[in-house]
Amino acid sequence: MRVLNFIRSDRSLDHPERLGAYVHSVCINVMMELLRASTRHPPIPEEAMDVVDRRVNVETGVVTRERKELVRNVLSELAEKDQKILRAVFLEEVDKAEICERFQVDRDYLRVLVHRAKARFREAFGRSGMVRP
Repeated sequence: MRVLNFIRSDRSLDHPERLGAYVHSVCINVMMELLRASTRHPPIPEEAMDVVDRRVNVETGVVTRERKELVRNVLSELAEKDQKILRAVFLEEVDKAEICERFQVDRDYLRVLVHRAKARFREAFGRSGMVRP
């Protein structure tokens, strides 16, 4: 098929007497493509066992939900200002300049507020009985 498509196209053989050699080389190339394709992905035997996908962890969803609930509970124990700062910085990922405007502080003092709020969060988290957030 490749040879016929080539002959039908606008391109032409430079040496028509070499048509046989051209057909032979195209056939060899097609055969090599087929051999490479079959060795690249060997077929799976029908009697082979199904492999367990270890990347998928069924418990991940439950653990994630529990962590979110725990963080929500610990945040609710904090002062309202600390809650707002931590939510804006970590959960909502608001731009720092916008947070500075909200709380009417400069960038350096925002860093101090975040540091203090995180320390209070760690303290409240420790009181909740968990080892680390």
